[in-house]
Amino acid sequence: MNKLELQKTAVEVRKGVINGVHSAKAGHPGGSLSAADIFTYLYFEEMNIDPANPKMEGRDRFVLSKGHTAPGLYSALANRGYFPVEDLLTLRHTGSYLQGHPDMKHIPGVDMSSGSLGQGLSAAAGMAMAAKLDNKDYRVYALCGDGEIQEGQIWEAAMFAGHRKLDNLVVIVDNNNLQIDGPVDEVCSPYPIDKKFEAFNFHVINIDGNDFDEIDKAFKEARQTKGMPSAIIAHTLKGKGVSFMENSVGWHGKAPNDAEYEIAMNDLKKAGDALCQ
Repeated sequence: MNKLELQKTAVEVRKGVINGVHSAKAGHPGGSLSAADIFTYLYFEEMNIDPANPKMEGRDRFVLSKGHTAPGLYSALANRGYFPVEDLLTLRHTGSYLQGHPDMKHIPGVDMSSGSLGQGLSAAAGMAMAAKLDNKDYRVYALCGDGEIQEGQIWEAAMFAGHRKLDNLVVIVDNNNLQIDGPVDEVCSPYPIDKKFEAFNFHVINIDGNDFDEIDKAFKEARQTKGMPSAIIAHTLKGKGVSFMENSVGWHGKAPNDAEYEIAMNDLKKAGDALCQ
C-alpha cells in the first residue's frame, strides 16, 4: 500500500473502533485510536500474513500486550478480511467471539490471548526464540503501552530478548503519555524509555507513531537490524482522530454516548473525505 491508501485504511480502522466501543457501551477507545496507524501498517504493509489461512505456519506473529486496546486490533483484523467488519458491532456482547480482550481460541488472526498487562512481551520473546530454535524466518511483533511498561515483567522479557539477540523481535511502545490514572510521567515515570531499552541491548528507534512515513522507515530499519531486537518508541496522540478524545485521559476506558458517537463519526468522515480530494 502507498501512504495515501494506508491513511485511508487507518480512518476505516478508527471508525471500527468507535463503532465497536459505542455498540458495546464499554471498551478502550483512547489507546486503540492512538495505535490505529501502527495496527494499520502492521496488518496492511509489514507482516507476512494470510487472512484466508490465519494459522499459516510461516506467518509473522503479533502480540497485543496492552490487550485492552482490542477494539483497535479487531478493527484492523476485520478490515484486513479475517472476519466481517459488521461483527465489530458485537464487541463485548454476550455470546460474541469478540471479547473485551483478545482470545486466540476463538478469534481468527489472534496469535496470543492477552489482557493481563506486562505479560505480552514475554510471550512474544518466546515466539521469537522458538523461531530461532526451529530455524524459521518469521518475525514477531509486540505492542506495549507506555503505562504498561511500568510492569517489571516487561523488563525481564526485554533482558531475555536482548541477551538472546532476538533480531526477529520488534517491540512497539505506544507512547501517548496517558494511562488510566493520568499522565504516565506523573503516575510512575518510565522515562527515558529509549535509554532503558538500549540498556537491555535493543536497537531503538524514536518516531512519530501517527506519521506513516516515519512508521515505514522505522519498520524497514528494524528489519535490517541484525544481532539485536528492535524497540520502536512510537510517540502518539491518545484518542487520535476524534476531536474530543484527543489527549484526554478520560477516554482511556469509556464509550461515547449517542451524541458523542455522531460527533466522532463525523470527525472521521471528514478526515476520510479530505484524503479523497
